[in-house]
Amino acid sequence: METVIFWLLAVAALGAGVMVITRRNPVASALWLVVVMFCLAGHFMLLHGFFVAAVQVIVYAGAIMV
Repeated sequence: METVIFWLLAVAALGAGVMVITRRNPVASALWLVVVMFCLAGHFMLLHGFFVAAVQVIVYAGAIMV
């Protein structure tokens, strides 16, 4: 089950990363970057790094994107 979740998050992160690069609108690009950060937090949670996942969402997806 963890392997399936890993691959789903990986494909979603890669797809969102491509969207970050290809969007012309900076706001849309930033929103896709938030999706990448949430996927990265999901990977940290799979590794049982719950604190790092929370910091990833709060600091990067929350504070920096604002």
